[in-house]
Amino acid sequence: MTRVAIIGAAGYTALELIKILLRHPHVEITAVADQHENRPPIAMIHPSLNRRLDLCAEKLSPAEIAARAECVFCCVPHGVSATLVPPLLNAGVRVIDFSADYRLDDAASYEQWYGHKHPDPDRLGRTVYGLPELFRSQIPSAQLVANPGCFPTSAILPLVPLIKADLIEPQGIIVDSKTGVSGAGRTPKLTTHYPECNESISAYNVGRHRHMPEIDQIIRRATGVPVEVIFTPHLVPMDRGILSTIYAVPKRPDLTEELLLQTLRDFYQEEPFVRVVDHLPGTKDTLGTNFCDITARIVRGRVLLISCLDNLVKGASGAAVQNFNLMYGYPETTAL
Repeated sequence: MTRVAIIGAAGYTALELIKILLRHPHVEITAVADQHENRPPIAMIHPSLNRRLDLCAEKLSPAEIAARAECVFCCVPHGVSATLVPPLLNAGVRVIDFSADYRLDDAASYEQWYGHKHPDPDRLGRTVYGLPELFRSQIPSAQLVANPGCFPTSAILPLVPLIKADLIEPQGIIVDSKTGVSGAGRTPKLTTHYPECNESISAYNVGRHRHMPEIDQIIRRATGVPVEVIFTPHLVPMDRGILSTIYAVPKRPDLTEELLLQTLRDFYQEEPFVRVVDHLPGTKDTLGTNFCDITARIVRGRVLLISCLDNLVKGASGAAVQNFNLMYGYPETTAL
């Protein structure tokens, strides 16, 4: 039995994580931490946990957390996470970090895209990126795993096999993504206020979304090929889910849909959570699951890839448990 703690327990990803861990046969949740001074029961924050988890959300120091747990899931925003991770690691616990603080390759990139200096720059570029389909061999021994971004997962998984097979140009790739409102988190914002986003679709952070360098850098890390992606996210009026439509230029004139699909199938044939499908997938196909569904088409001489996943599961908490299982030697699909 592995004792685990969750920091940032009030958010949507934390709730999804708790639900998964409650059905994990080898996990005991021993602490849920948040910035609440009055220690409310976690079921008061998340009513769906009533009579399922009898813990209070406590304001705990890293040392107090380390005294109760062997592994910590850190579900706090970027910038905050990198101030908590070093003392947790120094206290001997292993950490799966949900923020973007350890995903990028260098401090300069982080400062450019996140607007402030990194609190723990020496770990950048050396932290394992927690996408098991590409970096599985590095995860079991890791003390710190950077859980992937939800949008990047939906883009990286379809693109890497085709770039490695030299079937598409690595430059000029366009990733057009739609996401549900839960991707913005639980903290109220004007743009996610119901009257603002209901019955409306809008693009946001065009040309400056922080997931763009993550997609570029991780694809390069996985393939050795420099890539350039134009990434545009859109907010759609649904609770959860991501659908990404990706456009790329083929590197050979005789490229067929059959070869694209077969290349994807061959690459992911042993992967439990990637489904290469013939039909056009939709977000309801992956709702509440740890699957990423992918298909491919050729349209007017361009390669078109479509992928979808649940941003709270394969895009966050499910991926974290997948990483946890690999870190502790449990079957990768346990509780998923």
